[in-house]
Amino acid sequence: MKSMREVLVNRLTRLLCVKSLVTLALTAVFAVLALRGEVGQDFMTVYTIIIAFYFGTQLERTAQKGTGAG
Repeated sequence: MKSMREVLVNRLTRLLCVKSLVTLALTAVFAVLALRGEVGQDFMTVYTIIIAFYFGTQLERTAQKGTGAG
């Protein structure tokens, strides 16, 4: 069984990958623009594609781990 420290380090490592950093930064920019009421259609399109890609790859990775373990 993994210790709490190992789990925390593993999660931080995954969080700091480039894909996650780009997604977090883009979400922060989206939040600021939304609060100002300045979200343009082009930005919304790019944001939607990136978020869909991020969660799609996360879902696929989870599904592969689930089927590979059995």
